[in-house]
Amino acid sequence: MSDFYQNGVITNFHNLTDRSCEALEQDLKRFSQRRPMGLILPSLYSELEGPALTKIIDQISQVDYLSEVVIGLDRADRDQFLRARDFFSRLPQRHRILWNDGPRLQALDAELAAEELAPQEAGKGRNVWFCSGYVLASGRTEAVALHDCDITTYNRTLLARLLYPVANPHFSYQFCKGYYARIADGKLNGRVGRLMVTPMLRALKKICGPLEYLNYLDSYRYPLSGEFAMRTDVLGGIRIPSDWGLEIGVLSEVYRNHSFKQLCQVDIADHYDHKHQPLSPDDATNGLYRMSLDIAKALYRKLATLGVTLSEESFRTLKATYYRTALDMIENYYHDAMMNGLVVDRHSEEQAVELFAQTIMEAGTTFLESPRDKPFIPSWGRVQSAFPDMLERMYDAVEADNRGEV
Repeated sequence: MSDFYQNGVITNFHNLTDRSCEALEQDLKRFSQRRPMGLILPSLYSELEGPALTKIIDQISQVDYLSEVVIGLDRADRDQFLRARDFFSRLPQRHRILWNDGPRLQALDAELAAEELAPQEAGKGRNVWFCSGYVLASGRTEAVALHDCDITTYNRTLLARLLYPVANPHFSYQFCKGYYARIADGKLNGRVGRLMVTPMLRALKKICGPLEYLNYLDSYRYPLSGEFAMRTDVLGGIRIPSDWGLEIGVLSEVYRNHSFKQLCQVDIADHYDHKHQPLSPDDATNGLYRMSLDIAKALYRKLATLGVTLSEESFRTLKATYYRTALDMIENYYHDAMMNGLVVDRHSEEQAVELFAQTIMEAGTTFLESPRDKPFIPSWGRVQSAFPDMLERMYDAVEADNRGEV
């Protein structure tokens, strides 16, 4: 059972009564008559071979208020794409698969790259970006949700609660972020969120002062969650990061484009678990090492656009302030876990904090050495200004792939 406080700058939707999924879905079915809804699923082909996505699709198959499901498929050859078509064929809703590695979408990607408008690296950001373009091209929805495909604790209540604030025609919310407790198998998870992002934001507020942007980010209970929903027209104006800074980057974009009254967050699950990334302390290209670097760089880029001066000295100060703040929070989480009968390995928690302190400095050095870095994929609005027919051509390419044309 959640608390009921509204103690941030954005509206918080709590789970106060454990309202049934069926009751939520009845409302959403009624809302869908005025505001059609869709779902984006960014997926790796390998996730089709695991148990999580099978359960997710079984759950989504029972949802009757969705007008469209858009699946972004990465790392798939032609035979795997055809198997994916069979895998998703049990969805009763209209659904389309974006074969991101197929020749049609690859040709469009190359055309965009020639004008420096394409994603610069493969990954979830690129996948979500192409899916967003298809949603805009399709024009079948006015509200769309997105969630990951490796959620092992998934049930369709998550989707219903995530969409409700932006789907309700009596509400004015344009964007909704999901949050939940990262607890599974008797352990407290979510190390990057707990031990890096939150203490880093608190440290930045001590150093930079109470900036509105930092207070805004600190209002999100789980800023790194991969689950969010928005009005479809929001997709056209946001720039999506192509690296692990996706979630922070999206929050920064909606902060730039919308008022706080149009933003909210919602409690979507009592427990949540998905594929865990290793700490990878010896490899900056993988795991939580890579993730923490990209997140820190995303924060630095945004602060610079807000006029904050960043230097080697400020990064050294930030590292020291962060480290002390994070160590204090380890103690808080340890006590919370003990009271709730959960396991926390304090040694591994401190190892994570030591790595994150290191990445705060490394990300700062990279930021200062690469001031012209372009991590954001251009918005679809900008793409359309350069290629007015790109969305239509992408739509036709996806339709051809899904019809099985060679």
